[in-house]
Amino acid sequence: MLKIYKNLKGYIPHICVILVLIFAQVLTDLYLPTLMSDIVNTGIMKEDVNYILHMGGLMIGVAGIGIVCAVVAVMIGSRVAIGLGGILRSKIFRHVEKFSLHEFDKFGSSTLITRTTNDIIQIQTVTILIINMMLRAPLTAIGGIILAYREDKSLTIIFAIALPVLIAVIAIIMSRAMPLFKQVQKKLDKINLVLRENLTGIRVIRAFNRIGHENARFDEANQDLTRTYITVNRIMAFLMPVLMLALNVMQLSIIWFGSVRVDAGSMNIGALAAFIQYAALILINFIMLAMMFIFIPRAQAASERISEVLETAPEILDPAEPKHADGEQGYVEFRNVCFSYQGAERPALSGVSFSAKPGETTAIIGGTGSGKSTLVNLIPRFYDVDEGQVLVDGVDVREQSQKELRAKIGFVPQKAILFTGTITANLRYGKKDATDEEITHASEIAQASGFVGEMREGYDTVLAEGGLNLSGGQKQRLSIARALVRRPEIYVFDDSFSALDFKTDARLRAALKKETGDATVLIVAQRVGTVMGADRIIVLDDGKVAGIGTHEEMMKTCEVYREIVSSQLSEEELA
Repeated sequence: MLKIYKNLKGYIPHICVILVLIFAQVLTDLYLPTLMSDIVNTGIMKEDVNYILHMGGLMIGVAGIGIVCAVVAVMIGSRVAIGLGGILRSKIFRHVEKFSLHEFDKFGSSTLITRTTNDIIQIQTVTILIINMMLRAPLTAIGGIILAYREDKSLTIIFAIALPVLIAVIAIIMSRAMPLFKQVQKKLDKINLVLRENLTGIRVIRAFNRIGHENARFDEANQDLTRTYITVNRIMAFLMPVLMLALNVMQLSIIWFGSVRVDAGSMNIGALAAFIQYAALILINFIMLAMMFIFIPRAQAASERISEVLETAPEILDPAEPKHADGEQGYVEFRNVCFSYQGAERPALSGVSFSAKPGETTAIIGGTGSGKSTLVNLIPRFYDVDEGQVLVDGVDVREQSQKELRAKIGFVPQKAILFTGTITANLRYGKKDATDEEITHASEIAQASGFVGEMREGYDTVLAEGGLNLSGGQKQRLSIARALVRRPEIYVFDDSFSALDFKTDARLRAALKKETGDATVLIVAQRVGTVMGADRIIVLDDGKVAGIGTHEEMMKTCEVYREIVSSQLSEEELA
């Protein structure tokens, strides 16, 4: 957890103020038994009412100062803890934004969400406790023992016997609870994963009538978490009764042996009253520490998980001295590219070489799993190649800054992703200063202006999460319009026409050809009709290039392409 608390550097003045306030509160707590002893010995034993009232007023004043110090310390401590949570959330979010897709694959979105929310809340909670209890409790306990020793040395032996036993009990319980708290965090990840999949896949679940199956999955994860929580709480349940038993036994022992010493004249009644109060202070603060230890194991597990994310170095980094492209704008070239996913038995791409020039449309086609999407994901450097080079404007993408590289690319992913907000805000996502005319023009090219115009709010229509209030084809057209608004050097359409009907597809491609005449266009497609008019068709088969050429050339020279065409078009259409 010390790594996490290094983020509190900006709150050092606040922590110093808290230390002063806590020290003042401890002094007031320790001074009150001394005042009580004076009241008993001087006021009550001598029946001096004025002295009792005077010292009683002083006790109220001292207690009031302690209360004020405690309240202010808690307020400042809460602000520090909440501030730490904000810093950690911001750090995790910004760090995760730098991750390559490999790191996302390694962690998974569900655990990243849990670590950014639940884990940080655990740290915030324990930070408040540490600030307000971990500092105060030891100071009060040590001060109480010293002052109790001053009152009566013989009775202090009771503390020497009881406190080591309590510390041993706490250590044993914590050693059993710590591993289980780590399991709790992992099982929360599982709950989050099942819930997230259920919410995002609710249409599929209902369509396949798998609600019962999903309920069973959730119940299994929920019961697993519940069983672990019950086990942990059973262990922790021993802590408080043991501490309360120790408190009562200690106080009973003090009264027993103290009364013997008072009867023998070795100790006065005021000293015994003060000693009992010091014992109560010591035990109460041990209970406070024990309560903290209930939270510390979870916070420790949470801090390790957060540190794991923050200490994971992104694989894809900008070079120390980025090169600026001085070649032909929009020129894309693959040189003997090989790429494998982590843990894969064989490469996703092997020996891929081709070039795509400005003013031309390059289409990529192949069977499912042939590596089409993988190939275009290498252009904006979502992944780095294992061998070979991917060049944009004549410079290896690994030698360019990611920001500069991606500013040249208008990327339309296979799955259309839209964000909560208005249609206008979504279309301006790649170009903040886009005018209304540019947005309207891009929508017309993408064949989206028709359905947008039919909406009551038009371009001010608010989209639901993920664009759930739109059809698949509408989302794809808005995704295409978003790329067009940017007017980049390179357009990458990763199977972005799959949800469109043939008529809309044909109109959109015809409009695109006029709009993107000077740019480099790469189209990944499953339908032959989408790629037939391309200047260059690249056929992928099992991660390798099976052929490159025009439609007519591929029909003559590429068996794989002919098989794809014959599976989609009739002899009349081919003729």
